[in-house]
Amino acid sequence: MERKVILLVEDNARDEALTLRALKKCNIANDVIVVRDGVEAIDYFFGTGQSSERDTSVMPQLVLLDLKLPKVDGLEVLRQIRADERTKRLPVVVFTSSSEEEDMIKSYDLGANSYVRKPVDFEQFLEATRQLGMYWLVLNEVAASD
Repeated sequence: MERKVILLVEDNARDEALTLRALKKCNIANDVIVVRDGVEAIDYFFGTGQSSERDTSVMPQLVLLDLKLPKVDGLEVLRQIRADERTKRLPVVVFTSSSEEEDMIKSYDLGANSYVRKPVDFEQFLEATRQLGMYWLVLNEVAASD
């Protein structure tokens, strides 16, 4: 049985380390693939650029997507995910420090499954990550791809 992966799209090294630490501390055993900008994320999903050798028939079980990314922002990444038949149903949680109402509205308009603001306090960050993991990796049922 293949292991389900989480794709973490995060450019901030501190937030990446916190997320990985929180997932581990919460006993979420899924492999985590980290990409650090919007271009890397798009390459990963569609098997282009640096990910041209990747088997695109295997998609992540969950995408944790930051919005404030270099090269291509998270909203554009989300737009491209939802526009493609292969990726349109992937569970995407916008996991961001942005508190801008417009970012939340645009995220939902583009098809985000959830919008979560990253807590600043580590214990709250840990709890938010635990709840995300429990819901999206254990309780949520994913629709089959076409």
